[in-house]
Amino acid sequence: MEPQVLRRSLSSGDLIVYGLLFIGPLAPVGVFGVLDAKSSGSVALVYLVATLAMAFTALSYAQMSRQVPHAGSVYAYASIGIGRPAGFVAGWLAMLDYLLIPAVGYLFCGIALHSLVPSVPAWVFTAIAFVSTTLLNLVGVHLAARVGFVVLVVEIVLLAVFVIAAVVVLIMKGPARPWLSPAIGVGGTTTAAVMGAVSVAVLSFLGFDAIASFAEENTGDERQVGRAVLFCLGVAGLLFVAQTYLAGLLMPVTPRHLAQVPAEQGTAFYTMTKTAIGTWMQRAFAVVKGVGPAFTAMAAVAAASRLLYGMARDRGLPKALASVDERSQVPRAALLTTAAVSLVVSVWAARRSDGLDVLVSIVNMGALAAFTLLHVSVVGYFVIRHGSRLWIPHLVIPVLGAAVSIWIMVSATTLAKVVAAGWLAVGVVVFVTGGRAKASSASAE
Repeated sequence: MEPQVLRRSLSSGDLIVYGLLFIGPLAPVGVFGVLDAKSSGSVALVYLVATLAMAFTALSYAQMSRQVPHAGSVYAYASIGIGRPAGFVAGWLAMLDYLLIPAVGYLFCGIALHSLVPSVPAWVFTAIAFVSTTLLNLVGVHLAARVGFVVLVVEIVLLAVFVIAAVVVLIMKGPARPWLSPAIGVGGTTTAAVMGAVSVAVLSFLGFDAIASFAEENTGDERQVGRAVLFCLGVAGLLFVAQTYLAGLLMPVTPRHLAQVPAEQGTAFYTMTKTAIGTWMQRAFAVVKGVGPAFTAMAAVAAASRLLYGMARDRGLPKALASVDERSQVPRAALLTTAAVSLVVSVWAARRSDGLDVLVSIVNMGALAAFTLLHVSVVGYFVIRHGSRLWIPHLVIPVLGAAVSIWIMVSATTLAKVVAAGWLAVGVVVFVTGGRAKASSASAE
């Protein structure tokens, strides 16, 4: 029986929409206060360095997506570049990222909208976001991309309004901090402080890699995916640096104050908009940040379902997950499985005071571990298997990218490391038992 295939319906623009929607143009809003405190106010510099750090990963994705245009992303790349066992491990670790990011998005949505309408429980908003975005994913990837585009435009328009309003305030009243402080810090900063903040800032970029999961559904040639990955990273980096530079200039409190009062870090960006521009801007950000994460979750669920589909098609996971709906041409079973996991995890996290912190830490470990194997795949595929002598793209860049990923993982919390190790152990068991099952099936035939 021939394996079911996905319909090619995504243009280059659609891929870019998914990538930017997954990242979120306003991603720095939630972590601005944390980064400001860690870096002594040099948040714009932090995001510039983080963009350069993530560029190594984007370039490795671009290299592999041209050679392996398959659903499954890093799973497919590692399988071909290193070997099937490594591919399964890469896919299994990436599942921590792809399966849990939707839960983070739904949780953000429920919390933000509950803060605007306290009479409605957070779980109601979470449920509404979950149901609506899941239905969009089930209808088809093309329609989901169209709706996601509208949400993305709203976020970019809000960001443009903020930039204009901030510039007007700066012209009329001047900055609250020195003009160069977003780049050099308030009273100076240190390399250690900047790099410590970078380890948090790179998390804002997680999601651009999901574009590679739609490789079998793009309508262009194999270079289209790589170009979309690089474009999304570049645009996101530019938007992040611009908004944090302006926010840093208008921030009414010092980085030292935020470091001394951690409770104020999460709302620092909102405090800045209310004080410098007005309550209307603060509320606008709260509404958009309440709706936007739901569509980030939608993109994440779609990407995760393609990962499960790719692994199941190769018999790494139950075969039922490799089925494709005849009408919508989406991997329905894999999509519903991903959505169910996201719902359960988001409810669990909402009931814990540290639920969000735990989720974010685990997501980071899964993504960065998968990134490391991606870089190894580039070296394995091009240098070892095909004898490439293009040392810069096929050796230097992936080695540096792997070093960056490992460095950030080392700084992760102990709980995140323990969960990742436990998840990896379960994956090894699944791989071994799955291999035995396939061997038994083959002998029976």
